[in-house]
Amino acid sequence: MFSCFYFVTRKGCEKMRKRICAGLLAAVALTAVLLLTGCGGNDSTEASAGGETVTVTDSKGREVEVPEKVERVVCVGVGALRYTCYMDAEELVVGVEDYEHERTLSRPYNYVNYELFSELPVIGVKDEPDAELLLAADPDVIVMSEATGTDADELQQKVGIPVITIGLNDEMIGETAYETFRIMGEVYGREERAQELTDYLDDIKADLDERTADVQEDGPAVYIGGVSYKGLHGFEGTEAGYGPLSAIHAKNLADETGRTGAFNIELEQVLAWDPDIIFIDLEGLKLINEHYETTPEYYEQLQAVKNGRVYSQISYRSSASNLETALADTYYAGTVIYPEQFEDVDPAAKADEIFNKLLGTNFYGTLKENGYEFKEVVIGQR
Repeated sequence: MFSCFYFVTRKGCEKMRKRICAGLLAAVALTAVLLLTGCGGNDSTEASAGGETVTVTDSKGREVEVPEKVERVVCVGVGALRYTCYMDAEELVVGVEDYEHERTLSRPYNYVNYELFSELPVIGVKDEPDAELLLAADPDVIVMSEATGTDADELQQKVGIPVITIGLNDEMIGETAYETFRIMGEVYGREERAQELTDYLDDIKADLDERTADVQEDGPAVYIGGVSYKGLHGFEGTEAGYGPLSAIHAKNLADETGRTGAFNIELEQVLAWDPDIIFIDLEGLKLINEHYETTPEYYEQLQAVKNGRVYSQISYRSSASNLETALADTYYAGTVIYPEQFEDVDPAAKADEIFNKLLGTNFYGTLKENGYEFKEVVIGQR
């Protein structure tokens, strides 16, 4: 996976000071929580006792009362913390799942905010919240992805803390993302930020549609290989409905199989297709190069390889999709497949615009320094 280097965002220092204060408050709160739980204080209404509440409808249609002013949040399950960072609300987080204590470039929200998250207490392992650790963190609200499989009502009753569910965001621009922004905006009191992000995604969708509205069905045939899903894959790893290609109406050959999602395809089928353009998920490039060493003749038959039409994609899936990376991949793919329609786009500059909007910092340079960049790929070249 991605290598790790020290990186401090422009918001890091200010938020570090906030964390120090929050840590002292958490120690006091923990003592109070333990005393309360010892007396059987488990009713969800007690979590917001003494203050005004608002009712929020979550992704499962549950109507949940939360404090009108939420100041302490715990995120459970893939996507919950990621989208909280998109909402510029990471300073509210008071506990994280264990895997967030490991810094990784594969999840930019984690890398950018690692100094903040590494000092927070663990509230469970990935997708498995621990009731005692949740109580110790003493959040006002638990925001939980449906992907955990945990029953929200049971958890809420068990810990006496409001639980808000969000859908699993494993897509690019879709209703689940919009709904998550809406829910988080209401919970965090950041409706303006939710609308800002919704408008931004609408603008991107409109821009991509306008650029590719007149694309002909007989456009370049494209294959994406090395796609990461449930681990690394070589050239055979591909994906039907691959987000960056679908968003620009590209002719993704994997779509012709009738399958959906990521899967392994027979290499002979790719040879039969003989795509005009090939994209390589950089996470799978090492395996592809190893395969090239033993069977170079396979790749040398492909016209895209012979014509130098093989290009990179930065893997955007790590514990569900990183929206910002997927969008950056989309614009780069557009410049390759439709150079005239995207002639005004600088992929690196567009990537940083997207990273700034969603995570508040330039990030493409950090990716590039670690070998993840938009470029022509020479298969077999290390």
